Amino acid sequence: MSARPPATLAAARAVLAKELRLERRAPQTLVAMALYSSTAYVVFHFALARDTVDGSLAAGVLWVTLTLAALLGIGRLFVSDRDEGGLEGFLLAPVDRSALLLAKAAALLAFLVAVQLVAVPLFAILLLGPAPGAGGWLRLVLVLLLADAGIAVVGTLVAAIAVQTRARDLITSIMALPLLLPVLIAASRATAPLFAEAGAGALAGRWLAILGLYDLLFALLAWALFDYLVED
Repeated sequence: MSARPPATLAAARAVLAKELRLERRAPQTLVAMALYSSTAYVVFHFALARDTVDGSLAAGVLWVTLTLAALLGIGRLFVSDRDEGGLEGFLLAPVDRSALLLAKAAALLAFLVAVQLVAVPLFAILLLGPAPGAGGWLRLVLVLLLADAGIAVVGTLVAAIAVQTRARDLITSIMALPLLLPVLIAASRATAPLFAEAGAGALAGRWLAILGLYDLLFALLAWALFDYLVED
């Protein structure tokens, strides 16, 4: 039993390295997510008929864009494994299946962070009115990381279910959006003071607590259910 966690972590690192290597060699997911974010900002610019946004509106635009962009990454998470037989091969390997959960969630988290390194500065340049100071940006990073952790865990669960179906793209959106609604609301509420016209305000602790509780709850749920979700 004592050798199981190291073996699980080793397997997770191997799968994660494979995911990142494949994306580096043939970037598809990251490019699609980044292009979607850029296009969404242009759409919001013309739809709102405003050169800049601030406060709650700015937070809503940012998080709707990031959440919908995340759906593209979620939808592609298990596709190559399913189509090329990698998923079946992993299930036959003598390793804990939680290694696949860790690796896929970490890969999705890495994709989200990489896209946001482009999408958030682009949002600040194209749409954001009064930009927060250095402290405001640091607080925004905290909100982003908490939200990304929840999106990564929930997205991995949804992707594991959707890839078993023929209409996986449709199933991904139908399942993921309701489950991610608490993240979208909490992150938007926590971010709104940072984009306020009067200057970056303090983070509301209750929204950070909600994000942290959400992450913990779904991490435990994913750990308990993932073995059953990847069964044929």
